[in-house]
Amino acid sequence: MASPKVAVVGAGVIGLSTALCITETCPSCSVTVLSDQFSPNTTSDVAAGMLIPHTYPDTPIHRQKQWFKETFTYLFAISNSAEASEAGIHLVSGWQVFKSVPKEELPFWSDIVLGFRAMSEAELLKFPQHRFGQAFTTLKCDCPSYLLWLEKRLKAAGTQMYTRKVADLWELHSEYDIVVNCTGMGAHQLVGDKQLFPVRGQVLKVHAPWVKQFIRDGDGLTYIYPGIHRVTLGGTREKGSWSLSPDANTTRDILDRCCSLEPSLQGAQDIEVKVGLRPSRLCVRVQREVLSQGGVKLPVVHNYGHGAGGFSVHRGTANEAAHLVGECISALQGSSSRAKL
Repeated sequence: MASPKVAVVGAGVIGLSTALCITETCPSCSVTVLSDQFSPNTTSDVAAGMLIPHTYPDTPIHRQKQWFKETFTYLFAISNSAEASEAGIHLVSGWQVFKSVPKEELPFWSDIVLGFRAMSEAELLKFPQHRFGQAFTTLKCDCPSYLLWLEKRLKAAGTQMYTRKVADLWELHSEYDIVVNCTGMGAHQLVGDKQLFPVRGQVLKVHAPWVKQFIRDGDGLTYIYPGIHRVTLGGTREKGSWSLSPDANTTRDILDRCCSLEPSLQGAQDIEVKVGLRPSRLCVRVQREVLSQGGVKLPVVHNYGHGAGGFSVHRGTANEAAHLVGECISALQGSSSRAKL
C-alpha cells in the first residue's frame, strides 16, 4: 500500500509524544495531529511535570516500570544535551517525606531515579511533623516549553497539525488508514469510556527563586516542585469533579500546607492559579481495536487514561502505542497484498 496515513487525535503530552514516536518508528507513515486544543490550552500545560510515578492499580507493575524507565532515559538524554533549555527539562533533587513509615520503603521506581536513599535524621529535622523520608534526584519538565519543543520536532519531521474537533473517530475513516486516540478526558465522550473519570487538580505557580529542592508529602497531596521559571505548589485530587474554575479556599489551603513544609514560601510572589482534570482510570488504556461499519474497517490504537502520572510514563506508553500502529500497518499491508492476489 502507499504511505499509510495516520491521524493522532489529541495534542497534549501523550498525543504529541505518540505522534513523534510513530514518525521515528514508521518513517514511511504520513502523520497528522488533530486537536481542538494545542498548547498552552491543554491539560498537560497545567501539569507539574515531575517524574515521580503514580501507581495504576490494574496495570502490572513490570509494565509501569518499563514505561517509567523508557521515559526517564529519554528525558535524561535531553537534559544532558544542548536542547535541555528549549525543551524545559532539568534535574531536580529533593525529598519525599512521610508522617509514618510507608509499607513500601523502596518504591518500584527507586532504582531508576538517581541516588535514591533514606533521609538522614539530620535532614528530617527540617520536617518536624514527619518521621521518615526518601531523598533522590529526578527530572522535571517545564510543560509548556516541552510541548512546544515536541511540536517543533514534529513539524521538522513533516507532521501536519490541524485545529479540529473530532466528535466521532469514525468520521476520520475516509481520510486516514489508522487513527490513534490520545484524547485524555475527551475519551469519556468520544469512545464512551465509562471507566474514565476526572480527578480535578488545582495548583499554584509562584515566583520563589530561592526554592531549589522539591518537597513532596508521601500522600501525594502536598508538593513543592521548583521549575526553571516558577515553583509549582499543590495540590488537590478531587475525584469526579469536572469544575475548571479556581477555588479561593483551595488556594489558601494549598499555600498553608506548602508553607508548613517550607515556611519561606510565605514570601512567594506573583501567585497564578491553574486547574486541570486528570484523565484517570484504574488501568492506562494502551490497546488496539478495529472499528467496523457496513463491512468497512478502521484500525484504532488507544493511548489514554494516564491520570496524575502522565508525564512520568508518557514516552514509554507512546513507544508502546507506536509499536501497535506498526502492527496495524503490517495487518493492512498483509490484507492489501492478499487483495491483489
